[in-house]
Amino acid sequence: MKKLLLICAALLMMMNAKAQFPMMGGGNAAPKVTGRVSATILDSVSKQPVEYATVSLINAKTAKAVNGGLTDAKGKVSIQNIAPGEYKMIIGFIGYATKTIAVKTTPEKPDNNLGNLFLAGNSSTLKEVTIEGKKNVVENKIDRMVYNAEADATNAGGDATDVMRKVPMLSVDINGNVQLRGSAVRVLINGKPSGTMANSVADALKMIPAEQIKSVEVITNPSAKYDAEGSGGIINIITKKSNAEGVSGSVNASAGTRQNNGSLNLTAKSGRFSANTALGGFLAYPQETKTAFFNQTTTGDVLQNGMSDWKRQGFNGSLGLDYDFNAYNNLSTNAKYNTFYNGGTTGSHIFVNNTPTGNIVGDNDMSNGNLDWNLDYRRTSKKQGEEFSVAGQLTLGRNNNEFVNDYRTATGTPISFIESTNVGKNKEYTVQTDYVYPFSKTVTFEVGAKGILRNIQSEFSQNSAQDFDYDQNVGAAYSTIAFNLTNKIKFKGGVRGEYTEISFTDVNGNPIKNDYFNLFPNAILSQAINPTTTLKLAYNKRVQRPSLAYLNPFRNETNQFSVLQGNPDLNPELSHNVELGYSTFIKGSIINASLFYRNTKNVIENINQDDASGKILTTYANVGTTQSFGANLFASYNPTPKWTLMTNMGVNTYEIRKTAGAIGGMNEGTYLNYNFFLRSATAFKGGWNLELYGVVNSPRYTYQSKTDPMFFYGGAVKKDIMKKQASIGLNLLNPFNRDLHIKTVTQSGDTYQTTNIYYPLRQISLNFSYKFGKLKFTEKKKIKNDDMKQDQQQGGGMGGGMGQGK
Repeated sequence: MKKLLLICAALLMMMNAKAQFPMMGGGNAAPKVTGRVSATILDSVSKQPVEYATVSLINAKTAKAVNGGLTDAKGKVSIQNIAPGEYKMIIGFIGYATKTIAVKTTPEKPDNNLGNLFLAGNSSTLKEVTIEGKKNVVENKIDRMVYNAEADATNAGGDATDVMRKVPMLSVDINGNVQLRGSAVRVLINGKPSGTMANSVADALKMIPAEQIKSVEVITNPSAKYDAEGSGGIINIITKKSNAEGVSGSVNASAGTRQNNGSLNLTAKSGRFSANTALGGFLAYPQETKTAFFNQTTTGDVLQNGMSDWKRQGFNGSLGLDYDFNAYNNLSTNAKYNTFYNGGTTGSHIFVNNTPTGNIVGDNDMSNGNLDWNLDYRRTSKKQGEEFSVAGQLTLGRNNNEFVNDYRTATGTPISFIESTNVGKNKEYTVQTDYVYPFSKTVTFEVGAKGILRNIQSEFSQNSAQDFDYDQNVGAAYSTIAFNLTNKIKFKGGVRGEYTEISFTDVNGNPIKNDYFNLFPNAILSQAINPTTTLKLAYNKRVQRPSLAYLNPFRNETNQFSVLQGNPDLNPELSHNVELGYSTFIKGSIINASLFYRNTKNVIENINQDDASGKILTTYANVGTTQSFGANLFASYNPTPKWTLMTNMGVNTYEIRKTAGAIGGMNEGTYLNYNFFLRSATAFKGGWNLELYGVVNSPRYTYQSKTDPMFFYGGAVKKDIMKKQASIGLNLLNPFNRDLHIKTVTQSGDTYQTTNIYYPLRQISLNFSYKFGKLKFTEKKKIKNDDMKQDQQQGGGMGGGMGQGK
């Protein structure tokens, strides 16, 4: 660890010297002045703004695209960082003839405001011109797929879990656990983690109102610049922000039969200084959830029939400050705090070996609070593309788990009483530095280093001898290079080295150390078959480290017949991934298809085993090695300019070769997982929008369990009002079925368990959204901690499953 830290320190000093003396390595290039090209796009007949028109700027000499953008609600567009020269501006939108005009900027006059530009309707629209711009819901970029949540009316009134169900290549179960191509995925928010994610991704997503989400990026082949965490890849949630002069923002509210949401986004900017703030909260009413649990062990059979009555509520708030000292130096900071509560009462009738023995009344309260604070410095130079940055992050988290389990006979005679409290604390300190140097227009070199100091503590109120103190330190360094092999073939590759140092004390008081070093290579070859079609071949190696939910040895006996406990002896997962991808645009339609192969060692899954006390113990283990073959298909088609059909399909195999000596499981063959998402969106005159969707998930397999398939559906009607500054809508989710029945069967060598949960899923809600000011979204570079495996099973077990219903 010391050697790696010395290497990182030396690397940091070299990059700092490079940034301070940009003459090194070609920095003596002549200073380049850049400006902006702006215009306002209007309909030639009505003289009304054309919203979401596509504007591209093409170099007149090389015929290569330089930059582009979309017009806002007022038809305005501004294209930044344009070097002096001669260009062609191409403007297009469905229903209009494409317009091309010549543009010229000079060093003396780098900015060029073209004023009002008019689009004429094509031959099919000259008789009647209706301007109802709509941003593409999905965009396919070179290294990622982007889902524009703000353009999807069905998201109003929901949370991030509802948004994730519609993102290409993702599958989401009813608890909110997210998988990418059937494997674990790392979720970031604006390029960095939230402290809540360290506990449970599913809970963290429920705390983010859908109205705060601008877009979701799906990165299946992250470069070495990203942390190596996430065997399936990375999901980056981009929240709504603004970089407009003056004050702008949005207000959103939703009231429904199942959940209520509210959020506020506000930005103020004056000159070089800007401030962003966001507030959000939700409240899910307590609703009865029917549950039936059957446990079979060597000591007998136990059947529990009952109900739970849980509620969920959460709040999040953030404040960001940003200041440009000059054209080359920027300092920004952001603080975010969130709280989450999930809990309530449960009651069940107990039958032991088919004989009624009494009733259990329980109470479970789970809550957490997290603070994330970032401080970032970024320096650019006169050499276009050169950039040096240093970032620091502090994360503080605290979660509480309290439960009471009162078991009595039918006449009220006490049989057993269990009560316990667990407090978990997470503290992280992170520093990161990155340097980007463009050797030429086609060759870019990147290098960086990162250090994470992480401490996890778990305190037991009933048994202090089992207090858990876990230290995990990670040092990393990376390097990447990107260049063009030919005019149509591009290459990007790199390698990342990560050293992990782990130390803790086991339940017997013995000190345990587990240190390891890994290299993570990656490479991508991309070929442009034609201007609209791309073929891609990629390889990467990834890791999944267990987080607190997996490691915590706290014994949760909320359900005293099926207890839950973490395993601090887990090893990280290591996976190799190969992907062949194809994407094309055909007359406004999108097709993105891929084939992939994944091999994962030390797979972490939850397992059941016979506890020493005769109960079923659910814990976590490295069950073996898996290999998976799969395919994804995303397609979007417009039968008419105002009607969009979209489908997202995924299929992959599940096969595991168990570790020698591992406890037995029921699924040791090859199984098939699949998921389908279908969507129809139609825009009508007068600002009306109608959207319908359905989700189908196949049976889900793990080493020991099978969960039955599920299907749910929904729709939304939205009306733009107040000159498109506001909207009002009605959302429906499973309107004809109150409950969604989920059955899971789990079988090990000496235990058998079935769970039947009837989630109250039906939701009817009214939504209102209002935008004020000029909204223009930008993202700043932030620190990214994406190295921890999250609890994809959290909330799906015996205790959490009763209260996690949406």
